[in-house]
Amino acid sequence: MPAASSFDIKRIIRPNILKLEPYRCARDDYSEGILLDANENSYGPVHQARITQSGAGSSLIEAQPDSQQLHRYPDPMGLRVKQRILQLRPSIPSVNNVFLGVGSDEVIDLLVRITCQPGRDSILVTPPTYGMYKVVASINDVGIVKVPLIVEGDDIFQLDVDAVIQSACSDETIKIIWLCSPGNPTGTRLNEADVRRVLESDYRGLVVVDEAYVDFVRADRGESYAKLVAEYPNLFVMQTMSKSFGLAGIRLGIGMGSPELVQYLNNTKAPYSLSTLALDVAKEALSPEGIAKMRQVAASLCQQRDEFLIPELRSLPHVAAIIGGNDANFVLCRFVDSNGRVSNEIAKGLYTEMAENRGLVVRYRGGDYGCEGCLRITVGTVEENRVVIDTMRTLLAAIP
Repeated sequence: MPAASSFDIKRIIRPNILKLEPYRCARDDYSEGILLDANENSYGPVHQARITQSGAGSSLIEAQPDSQQLHRYPDPMGLRVKQRILQLRPSIPSVNNVFLGVGSDEVIDLLVRITCQPGRDSILVTPPTYGMYKVVASINDVGIVKVPLIVEGDDIFQLDVDAVIQSACSDETIKIIWLCSPGNPTGTRLNEADVRRVLESDYRGLVVVDEAYVDFVRADRGESYAKLVAEYPNLFVMQTMSKSFGLAGIRLGIGMGSPELVQYLNNTKAPYSLSTLALDVAKEALSPEGIAKMRQVAASLCQQRDEFLIPELRSLPHVAAIIGGNDANFVLCRFVDSNGRVSNEIAKGLYTEMAENRGLVVRYRGGDYGCEGCLRITVGTVEENRVVIDTMRTLLAAIP
């Protein structure tokens, strides 16, 4: 593996980040005792304060017990959450290999900011893919190189590996290759042999595998690429609490990579980016009981996907196919007209009618490369899945 064994992370980190002296916050040093170092409010959350009137119109304020310590700044590194992530992904060597961000979007932004010099460097994406890679690149004035996925045949939505490697190796400005697996909107897990080929190529930049939907992948289709982090220093794997754990509202993204890369990310992020509330909820969700429940819920959603939603969608008029690997908690459904031609008009019309008049919202993806005539439909509860099928059957039956 020539690239992985000789990978030098300092070659891709921006010079100003290499020289950055990170802000050192109060909780980096001490977190117990009488804490008078961070200008916090020692009386605790004011909405819980007990205030009584004393003589001469003055007030007496009593400090209140606060089990969550919300009047204190949170742990800047989220150490307890990281320790539990090691239980979820046991192939990760240490908490030093784990980074926590405000959702995956902050992780994406930080990766671009620490590696890509504005106006000079680039990223490589493989459309159709998650749109935030492009948005973050544009915000940071970073170029975008596109190498589309295969969109026809048996390898639909897999990497065009030779084209990815050729593009990345021939352009020294490309600092990151973004691989979404399972993909969004494709729902397809990328083949492990292809990912390894990219990692072991002569490309000298960072390979990021975004695994937001990994817990919905069937066991026979593969497992998390977190298992490769200790093997490849040029690999960074992203995950999230938003999907399988059902915690989109706490905005917690997870990154796993070399300790050196994680340290650069920690040096660059805001000191207290994750709230105590988010960390507490994540810690509970990542307990052994929480992980077991997550796996049960994910299995139930996959069962609904495979045994109800996909077969029922295939039975509907104007549905040509369910395309992709179906490795996520959604399906990508393609529509055709009465002559069998792929139809963005039908897909867009169905989406609009359901959202505006039926109280049922799916996602139109017909404008994405390789997704013409497609709607992306999330697997819902048993009742929600029945509603989407019944509604679509009624509306599609009325189309000549």
